[in-house]
Amino acid sequence: MNNIPKNSKTVNQRKAVPVLSIPYSDDLLIATGQSKEALEQELSFLLAVKLFELRRLSIGKAAELCGMKKINFMDEIGRMGIPVINLDDDQIKDELKNA
Repeated sequence: MNNIPKNSKTVNQRKAVPVLSIPYSDDLLIATGQSKEALEQELSFLLAVKLFELRRLSIGKAAELCGMKKINFMDEIGRMGIPVINLDDDQIKDELKNA
């Protein structure tokens, strides 16, 4: 038990993570045919996808936002037809020039 460095934080000492709350009615659960947990996971995933598409989040941060491993997030957005590499035209030119 004495192996914990003096300046490391325990779980209770870590900074609290803000939580986003989106109110919805039971009608939404009925309309989607999903459980509460499945709907909330899907909404979290779709928010992360959109923020990634808008270049507001990196792929790693987007995966983190929805609680997925980066590789799994990349696989899922690839299935949706969303490019995993999100470069604008100038960035693509720079990459090709430096290749």
